Amino acid sequence: MATILGANTLSSGFDVANSVRFNSADSASMEKNAAAPTDNNKWTFSAWVKRSKIGSLQEILYGDDGSTSNYCTIRFNDTSDTLTFKNRPGSTTSTLTTKRVFRDISAWYHLVVVLDTSNGTAANRDIIYINGVRETNYSTESHSGDGDACYINFDGDPIKISKGRTGSFFDGYMSEVYFIDGQALAADSFGEFDEDSGIWKPIDASGLTFGNNGFYLDFKASGNLGNDANGGTDLTETNLAATDQTTDTCTNNFATLNSRDIFYVNGVLSEGNCKYVGSSGNYDFVYSTLQVTKGKWYFEGTYKAGDSDNGLIGITGKAMTDTANYLGKTATHEFAYIGNQGRTVTGGSFSTSGSYDAFTHDDVIGVAVDLDNNKIYYSKNGTFQNSGDPTSGATGTGALAITAAASTTNGSYALAVSSFDSDDADEWEVNFGNPVAALSSAANDGNGFGSFEYAPPSGYLALCTKNLATDG
Repeated sequence: MATILGANTLSSGFDVANSVRFNSADSASMEKNAAAPTDNNKWTFSAWVKRSKIGSLQEILYGDDGSTSNYCTIRFNDTSDTLTFKNRPGSTTSTLTTKRVFRDISAWYHLVVVLDTSNGTAANRDIIYINGVRETNYSTESHSGDGDACYINFDGDPIKISKGRTGSFFDGYMSEVYFIDGQALAADSFGEFDEDSGIWKPIDASGLTFGNNGFYLDFKASGNLGNDANGGTDLTETNLAATDQTTDTCTNNFATLNSRDIFYVNGVLSEGNCKYVGSSGNYDFVYSTLQVTKGKWYFEGTYKAGDSDNGLIGITGKAMTDTANYLGKTATHEFAYIGNQGRTVTGGSFSTSGSYDAFTHDDVIGVAVDLDNNKIYYSKNGTFQNSGDPTSGATGTGALAITAAASTTNGSYALAVSSFDSDDADEWEVNFGNPVAALSSAANDGNGFGSFEYAPPSGYLALCTKNLATDG
């Protein structure tokens, strides 16, 4: 379990405020029918994407005429996790499939796909850019014919985001989505390399023109996530709610639960890897993509279902190595609060010292981790347990002492949830600052980031790249 920093994010420059969270289990998508195109032979699609689920076929952009013969798709492939751009107008097919794989579920990727079948050079009719660089290394490479049509921008046919002809829904986050009808644009119309770090970052592309079917989705309107911020026809959302608007974006990357962890048995992650349902009768253990070595951090977990005696929440400084582990089993590296009779757990020892309430369904458990003083505090529904005061610093009023991050196996801590061999499947909704359910208070941290049910203690921050850049 190495420390992972979100790829392709930068804490300065043009800020992207919002993204949308697509959940494949909900068949979440959006679409609109194309009008007469400005140019059916020429368009550009740009989007920042952060994957939550790998190993499955997932459509990013798709269009067809209702048949299996005429379609166009941009998609992540199933077992290979490569990216394919395919245009099939009838009997001819052009296909670009990358050799590169897209398996970093902590990273934001910038994708730009260009179709220009009127271009006199075949190799310039179908183009993919990844993070500002034109892709040239393909496992499959065949290009569109001169003047080929495209059914992603065809009069009367739908333009779909996160939905193919028979499903194949995207699972993860998208931000800064552009469709430009009638122009073949390069990646530098949408981003640039930072002059100091060399990191590819988004730019303000408000000066673009869009053509008849073009649109720009900034996802700032939570009640209308398909709103075309350019003023054109909105896209119609399916199975998307206001709570699917997030602030996890390509300029401020938030932690999620790590779907690459293979030791959570048969558990299921959903809602952008912020919801976890364990499997009954098993030890379950899943932790955050981003990890910390210093500073003060806060997150919340809402215990939604299962055998509340066995729900655990806390931190880990050691990767899970087998399916017999639960959070708190390993000495000196894991610390947890368990619902059963209000106890804490570390090194396999279930303590009854201190004053901790039992917790059950719909209770919100807050975890405040002070790595500057090596303390941890737990709250239940906004009240810190054991008369804890997370602002007490080295005094550690009501705190539990934890091992210094540098002395753990990983040299860092991840935020985690777990269950202890539950008879019923435990279910957690984990909020690192982007909640999956509506909040009654929506409190930010002291830097103005995240949205929590209860206000983080003074000095404690949401786990995101902007906070890591200044305080991590």
